[in-house]
Amino acid sequence: MATPAASQPPAQPSRGRPLRARSAWSGVLIGVGIAAFVDETVFHQLLHWHHFYDRSTPGVALVSDGLFHAFGWFAVVIGLVLVADLRQRAGLVRRALVGGILAGAGTFQLYDGTVQHKLMGLHQIRYHVDLVPYDLTWNVLAVVFIGVGAVLLRGAARGLNSASTHAS
Repeated sequence: MATPAASQPPAQPSRGRPLRARSAWSGVLIGVGIAAFVDETVFHQLLHWHHFYDRSTPGVALVSDGLFHAFGWFAVVIGLVLVADLRQRAGLVRRALVGGILAGAGTFQLYDGTVQHKLMGLHQIRYHVDLVPYDLTWNVLAVVFIGVGAVLLRGAARGLNSASTHAS
């Protein structure tokens, strides 16, 4: 014979409770995917400035671009699935989502510009030109995205904290 507790459906997370951290992480995934998509589409495919991995044959470079593009696509799709779940639960915090998108895009871009370009040498933004203006623009924009994203994330946290103190 089943006990009464065993026949109860599993508890659902409360609807309408703001889920700031999950909103932010959804945004981070979307931001990383968007930055990867823009990099792949603009710099790899349209301008032909570089590939994800330029230290081998053209065939390897194209395969690396395909894997990079798939990574960006999956990041966006997973982020959007999380956003749909948050909307279903009425827990989406839009400011945290937008802050996460900007912070994710900026973090990806800063990682790409410093680790992949300079430390690992996988590729450069361009070849046979003075890289300083490109590197400065790439990395300064990344820091601006991260900064604006951090301000929005901090504002989302303050907004939730003040809302919870007013509700008490």
